[in-house]
Amino acid sequence: MPPLSTITPLPTRCPLNYPTPPPHHVGTPPTSFVNPWPSYNHTNVSQVIKTRWFSPKNYAPVPQDRVGLPAIRTLNFGEESAENGLKATWIGHASFLVEATKAEGKERGMRILLDPVWSERVGPYGMIGPIRFTPPPCTVDELPNVDAVCISHDHYDHLDSDTLKKLNAKQKGDLSFFCGLGVKAVLLGLEIGIKDEQVVELDWWDGVKVEKEGLESVELVCTPAQHRSGRAPWNFQRTLWCSWVVKETLTPSSRAGKSLFFAGDTGYCHVPSDDLPSHHSAPHPPCPAFSEIGTLHGPFDLALLPIGCYQPRAFMSGVHSSPEDSISIHKNVRSKKSIGMHYGTFRGSLSEHFEPVTEPPERWKSAAEKEGLVWGSEVGLCDVGETVVV
Repeated sequence: MPPLSTITPLPTRCPLNYPTPPPHHVGTPPTSFVNPWPSYNHTNVSQVIKTRWFSPKNYAPVPQDRVGLPAIRTLNFGEESAENGLKATWIGHASFLVEATKAEGKERGMRILLDPVWSERVGPYGMIGPIRFTPPPCTVDELPNVDAVCISHDHYDHLDSDTLKKLNAKQKGDLSFFCGLGVKAVLLGLEIGIKDEQVVELDWWDGVKVEKEGLESVELVCTPAQHRSGRAPWNFQRTLWCSWVVKETLTPSSRAGKSLFFAGDTGYCHVPSDDLPSHHSAPHPPCPAFSEIGTLHGPFDLALLPIGCYQPRAFMSGVHSSPEDSISIHKNVRSKKSIGMHYGTFRGSLSEHFEPVTEPPERWKSAAEKEGLVWGSEVGLCDVGETVVV
């Protein structure tokens, strides 16, 4: 087997007056995790049942012209672009293939997969859970070799065992996985061929430098998100959810490396009523983590932000950003350009009754223009299979 990447811990950069132990830990060492901000409101089992089975619903079918909509098949993943830069290709939902800028004298830029999911259905044993209606732009086998996988949390639509098994087998184990605390045990417990030495767990604000022969190194930093975790009722919140910072470390030093922020799955502020469209109308303050990320690691050349699966707001707002929320995240992290994601791919039992699949991109554009942001330049969208270069 070829050698794995060389991984070196970076000095941890935390917000000012960050407490010890960290406020998101439960226990020392932690046995579970919490969202430590007033912007979050925990939903219990009775609220889940009420929302799923007893709330008024308005079924919104996927438009026929969207079902099975062919993705743009950019199997070169932007390599033929005359512009050299940091590239991000949307696979669908929250899955992206990121390729760092090709440095002078190097074969290519380092490639990182973010929350890779190729399955047709995301849930236990592939038998229940949201169903994909927009296909990925390629198969796992058609992907170019990648160097790292970053996983935001262990929910089925972000950590897909079948995809990871195929990917790891394709590369014969020459692949490093990065995840939040506790997720390593999940990966190893799936028994899909991933070995202990392939997985690196990080806490919020921890970072590593990843180096591989023939490629320029990158830095990966595990940063906060406002969400939840767990693949079964008996292990909810036992693993850590996170967002990710990707930083190029280009040489010569006169050339600044690009940086990317991947929000993963996150809320911004709990909204107590479905009649309130966004955090601007809510009595709760927004999550402070994004301003902290912007201060410590921004500005970012590109941010990948969730804009879908946010309805109904009283139930979802604490863990899933609305398009308006993610415009605020765009500003908080100090992103130069942000692309919407986490929409237009999967349909679940909640979203089919509360959120038309055409609504997230429409609201994303409307919210951007309302805030005076330039559509397509500062804020925008890309098709599944399309590559964005910055």
